[in-house]
Amino acid sequence: LFPRVAAATSSIQWSTMAKIKAHELRGKNKQELLAQLSELKQELAALRVAKVTGGAPNKLSKIKVVRKGIARVHTVYRQNIRAALRSKISNDAANKKGKTFLPLDLRVKKTRALRRLLTKQQKNKLTEKEHKRRVAFPQRKFAVKA
Repeated sequence: LFPRVAAATSSIQWSTMAKIKAHELRGKNKQELLAQLSELKQELAALRVAKVTGGAPNKLSKIKVVRKGIARVHTVYRQNIRAALRSKISNDAANKKGKTFLPLDLRVKKTRALRRLLTKQQKNKLTEKEHKRRVAFPQRKFAVKA
């Protein structure tokens, strides 16, 4: 493990960039995200080697920034995958082929109570008896004296 990492430290240029912004990552495609992820992981490995060998304090403080960057790349990558799946399933449902319902992990979370609320159609539905009663005895219309 260490010889490869030690070899990687010589090829890595210590990036002077600030922390990675998620909105910048969202514009990248899958390959670019994976390339950035591997780059950050190499940098993290090099920083950890520097930590063990007694590196400069600025390198040690950079470990946290790189770890958070890796987490951001993972997050954006997963969001992109989930969005693509969601759109594919909705297209399949519209075309009446493949899956029609969203898997549970792709559905909107909300709260348990909100997920169990009746829909508007279910709320406004009448029993057969109530429907007959409303048809037989409609609301009276009164003429107003002018």
